[in-house]
Amino acid sequence: MIEIGDPAPDFNLHDQDGRAHCLGDYAGAPLVLYFYPKDDTKGCTDEACQFRDALPRFRKADVAVLGVSPDDLASHAAFAAKHKLSFPILSNPTQDVLQAYGVWQTKSMFGRPYMGVVRTTYLIDAHGRVVRRWDNVEVPGHADEVFEAVRDHLAALAPDAESKPLRRVPTKPSKPKKRSPRDH
Repeated sequence: MIEIGDPAPDFNLHDQDGRAHCLGDYAGAPLVLYFYPKDDTKGCTDEACQFRDALPRFRKADVAVLGVSPDDLASHAAFAAKHKLSFPILSNPTQDVLQAYGVWQTKSMFGRPYMGVVRTTYLIDAHGRVVRRWDNVEVPGHADEVFEAVRDHLAALAPDAESKPLRRVPTKPSKPKKRSPRDH
């Protein structure tokens, strides 16, 4: 696991729409990076829907939320569409990022060991360092708990940090502006 204060490992993963995301894309503002086992299972769906419902609060604080699982892009696209998820869900079928963050671990079901994702969330600061980590996440109320930690983190930076965002969080790639004849 990555410890508090450690630099968060870089990543370059694609979301449900095929867009690439890397840690550097989110420099300058806090980032919530949550790891979950499998699309469209009860706990994972509940967790994703909590973050979806809390997303306006995170965005108002200029904090991005990214989900990560080993499922492929087609699974992510179906999962996001079915549950109207409006934040990036990143695919890591090779498990390299899952391993770098220490969430790809030996688990057990019916006494049989297997490798899988241990539900974990990281709060990463504007400089790419881990501020907080939640291990073996209990889903009920998790998004609210993470938001409270975000609020506390921002308040510790400056008394009015919530009213003065550090930067805008990318939601979708911006389209190039059309140039008018006066711009030439």
